[in-house]
Amino acid sequence: MQLFISSILSSTFLACTIAAPKATDNALPATSQSYNVAQHLETAYFASGCFWCVEAVFEQVNGVEDVISGYAGGDTVNPTYNQVVTGRTGHAETTKVIYDPKKIDFKTLVTVFFGSHDPTTLNRQGPDKGTHYRSIAFYQNDAEKLIIKKHIEKLTNTKRYINPIVTEVKAYEVFYQAEDYHQNYEQNNPNNPYIKAVSKPRVSSFLQAYPELLKKGLE
Repeated sequence: MQLFISSILSSTFLACTIAAPKATDNALPATSQSYNVAQHLETAYFASGCFWCVEAVFEQVNGVEDVISGYAGGDTVNPTYNQVVTGRTGHAETTKVIYDPKKIDFKTLVTVFFGSHDPTTLNRQGPDKGTHYRSIAFYQNDAEKLIIKKHIEKLTNTKRYINPIVTEVKAYEVFYQAEDYHQNYEQNNPNNPYIKAVSKPRVSSFLQAYPELLKKGLE
């Protein structure tokens, strides 16, 4: 099920970087220690294109307590947004999903991840191109790795997509929280052209496809 990706994203030339403020040149480096997670909560990390969109999707899911936009998967320490978008840091725009394991499990989060983007487009998601927009499912232990692998196998065996899945299954190492203006971007910038043309339709399609996973009031 190639949900909505080709239909809503290929029709626009807008890019995730369109609304980045000029002040990004002076942005403070991100930090892997910017957010302390309560002991009863757990974390998961996913990259699937512009983090503005991905953050907005996961925020709709029941059991998800918070979503943080940031960078992961590369080598540069404390990268800034301007460094990441050059494609030279190795990092991808990544979301840190903070969730309550009593309400939702990692397997369901993996379903959300694959069900809300096109995992067959290499270094691209809709109008956004570059290695920093690549698809990555991070795992923190062997159990999570197996869940991701089995989900990919299921999608492949059922021929859900015409093209092969190119999602990286990558061991989590470190996450750097993005600059403040990237957090809750869709919520704070509802009239941004990219948000209206790309992010909102992507979220809307997810809501329609997975009503059983949504927080109360969003079904």
